[in-house]
Amino acid sequence: MEQDFLPLKGTDYIEFYVGNAKQSAHFYQHAFGFELIAYRGPETGVRDRASYVLQQNKVRFVLTSSLVPDSDISRHVLQHGDGVKVLALWVDDAEKSYYETMRRGAESISKPETIEDEHGKVVISAIKTYGDTVHKFIERSDYHGPFLPGFMQVDSLLKTKPIGLKYIDHCVGNVELGDMNKWVNFYEEVMGFKLLITFDDKDISTEYSALMSKVVSNGNGYIKFPINEPAEGKRKSQIEEYIDFYHGAGVQHVALATDDIIYTVAELRSRGVDFLYVPDVYYNDLLDRVGPIEEDLQPLKDLNILVDRDEEGYLLQIFTKPVQDRPTVFYEIIQRKGAKSFGKGNFKALFEAIEREQEIRGNL
Repeated sequence: MEQDFLPLKGTDYIEFYVGNAKQSAHFYQHAFGFELIAYRGPETGVRDRASYVLQQNKVRFVLTSSLVPDSDISRHVLQHGDGVKVLALWVDDAEKSYYETMRRGAESISKPETIEDEHGKVVISAIKTYGDTVHKFIERSDYHGPFLPGFMQVDSLLKTKPIGLKYIDHCVGNVELGDMNKWVNFYEEVMGFKLLITFDDKDISTEYSALMSKVVSNGNGYIKFPINEPAEGKRKSQIEEYIDFYHGAGVQHVALATDDIIYTVAELRSRGVDFLYVPDVYYNDLLDRVGPIEEDLQPLKDLNILVDRDEEGYLLQIFTKPVQDRPTVFYEIIQRKGAKSFGKGNFKALFEAIEREQEIRGNL
């Protein structure tokens, strides 16, 4: 068996550059049940930015805002709105990860650097991926602090209640027309990922629009990155809408895994999170399409949760509407009952739901 030259232990964190990190942190605590665990900003000696670290089980988000008008963070928010800047990958050796990927054609963002404080040390390196998105390699075996050196532990005044989010299932990137294969090749050649699955415009299309998608996965399957590009259609696809408003390629959605999607989605809805709407007719022949499932159909229908089956089992999934004013980043909530796939049987229903939203926004 081929040796994995880039062994990844999982997603370390996802960092968002946002216009107002303090208020964004409040949203994720209240609506998604994250706990605020660490902070960096003027109070910790950092003068140009503020960062809030939120965690729920293995899901860790960092929300960062600039405190100065002229900075990479300010420019990122000006161009893209609130969006994902860093997909950080947890590794045993950040130096080896950097030089192995550089040798295979990666573009450097930052060479391996050791940072430390009283809790130990962390080694971090970084390379470029699609758009302005960055992969950081995080080596933290010698660190025992709340997050990273320079961050202080904080206890939020807001008492949060988790909603059952377990880990990041996958992160989806949208790229410009013609760029999908370029970035799939990047993950295969530079990072040693394997092509897991391909969807073409026959798989993912409606009367109006279509997209192409390929899913790449690392050796142990902990990291899965679907990459989407627009396909030819009568109207503007959701990928084109994203790229128009994000002004370039970027992370389209983050899929968060749960063991009890009915509880998780009921909690999210009760806290004001908006989801895409799929008509009741979707459920009329659901069991004929997917076969027997353990859940009662009624709560799935009430909460608008979708179901799909593959050779390994079935999955339940639902998609939020965008969580900021630009129609860009959104979330998927997913529960896997054996299925390893991505809900191909739901693509048409989902696309039609997204197109209804696009039409309301005047972007179809």
